[in-house]
Amino acid sequence: MSINAYLAVGLGSAIGSVLRYSVSLASMAVLGSHFPWGTLLVNILGSCLIGWLAATASRAPHGKLARQQPLLVAGFCGGFTTFSLFSLETLHLAQQGSMGLALLYGIGSLPLCVFAAWMGERLAFLNQPAA
Repeated sequence: MSINAYLAVGLGSAIGSVLRYSVSLASMAVLGSHFPWGTLLVNILGSCLIGWLAATASRAPHGKLARQQPLLVAGFCGGFTTFSLFSLETLHLAQQGSMGLALLYGIGSLPLCVFAAWMGERLAFLNQPAA
């Protein structure tokens, strides 16, 4: 991998991380801090986006979008979504005595994010021109 690809991953990650942080702050301001809505939202949106990007790039493996995968997939989506913060927030909910919310968040996040990735992929194929 070239140095440009590493720089693209770093840039995309920085942009995705700053946007994730902004979404988390905005969601706490609007919805409160009792439940980690911001992390759930970014993980669902990021899963949908990565599904769309992968499906769209697979249709043109040498196209512009495929060449931008280090920036968009590994970088932006990797920085925007977060499994580690999800894990910490689930632990904090449990430690605060909110076992029901911790279980709901922990058990509900995986199917929601997988469904979102599937929807992103489906959306990419809906926009596919007819052969």
